[in-house]
Amino acid sequence: MNDDQHGTAAAAASALQDLMLSNESVDQFLEDLAGLSSRILGGSVEVQCGVTYQHRKLATTVACSSDEARVLDEIQYGFGDGPCLHAISSGSTVVVDDVRTDGRWPDYFQAVANHEYYAMMGVPLVLGPDSGAALNFYAATPSTFTSSTQELAEGFAAQAAKALQMVLRVSKHANTSSDLKAAMESRTTIDIAIGIIMGQNRCTQTEAYDMLKRASNAQNVKVRDIAERMVSGISSSPAETHFST
Repeated sequence: MNDDQHGTAAAAASALQDLMLSNESVDQFLEDLAGLSSRILGGSVEVQCGVTYQHRKLATTVACSSDEARVLDEIQYGFGDGPCLHAISSGSTVVVDDVRTDGRWPDYFQAVANHEYYAMMGVPLVLGPDSGAALNFYAATPSTFTSSTQELAEGFAAQAAKALQMVLRVSKHANTSSDLKAAMESRTTIDIAIGIIMGQNRCTQTEAYDMLKRASNAQNVKVRDIAERMVSGISSSPAETHFST
């Protein structure tokens, strides 16, 4: 890798870190990743990029830098094999210098030749035993993806895979935190309703909850919904759970 490529790789690593910090949404991260990938490899040649995710043999394009990349991806899925799908299944980069002369996937190449994107490269992003992903690069100029370009792409893909795994973990944690917060807010409403019942009936907490459960069963309504009705009958404002920060 020459000095220019080292500089490009360093810039790519910095850009990936920025994407991780600026995106809480996995979907937006993937869209930005597709755009960044196309710019990193583009140089003087326009390169389009799609991000393919495959789970249990079902593949889909989860992000792309252009409509052309999405179309080329979708055509490949229709044939069930091609550069990016083979990259995922084999775990190795696939380079196509020219679809008009490459004989590996003739049906697919014949179908996409009239789109005038002749050079392709599929670079795997390893995620797990039941799922995988790949960066799919397309260029109109034949032989765009040289050995040095492949080396740069593979280094970038390795970093991108780690960034994606981190974003997925953060997203999962955020969803879990949201679920926990919702559960705590539900518990707060129920506790307030139990307090109302205790005050009205001069009973214990257990007896109050049993009353709430019986009302829930009799009306075939969730306990929380019964509790919300009771709280709204006392106060015009919904119950709030206060979280310390």
